[in-house]
Amino acid sequence: MTQAVKHPAQSYEPLATGVVAFGAVMLVIGGVLGILRGIMAVAKDNVFVSTPDYVFQFDVSGWGWIHLILGFVAFMVGLSLFKARLWARIAGVAIAGLLLVTSFLSLPYYPIWSVVLIAMYGFVIWALCVARPGASGAR
Repeated sequence: MTQAVKHPAQSYEPLATGVVAFGAVMLVIGGVLGILRGIMAVAKDNVFVSTPDYVFQFDVSGWGWIHLILGFVAFMVGLSLFKARLWARIAGVAIAGLLLVTSFLSLPYYPIWSVVLIAMYGFVIWALCVARPGASGAR
């Protein structure tokens, strides 16, 4: 009677796929939230705080356009991550990094939400960097 031996790479594959799927879902959600944040800023909603002495000063509608465009790109890259393409993971890390920086730079305009988004984009970067689907060998 022989027993089937499971290869170590096969045992980590579901975990890697799950972590990348987590990153994809979070990037899609972050993209939608970025789009909504951009629309609010472009429409000059009263949700945003006005900070007069901020070093990285932009007009609120300028930040809105940046968040709107990056949110749309994040949404599209997040959808592409479900196809498990390497280029989508690289683009996902890059766009999450850009969104993290823009959330940091827009801290005075919407501080609590910016901190939440910084943490979320940090998790996206972690999820896309830590998993290696198809890697051979044990961890």
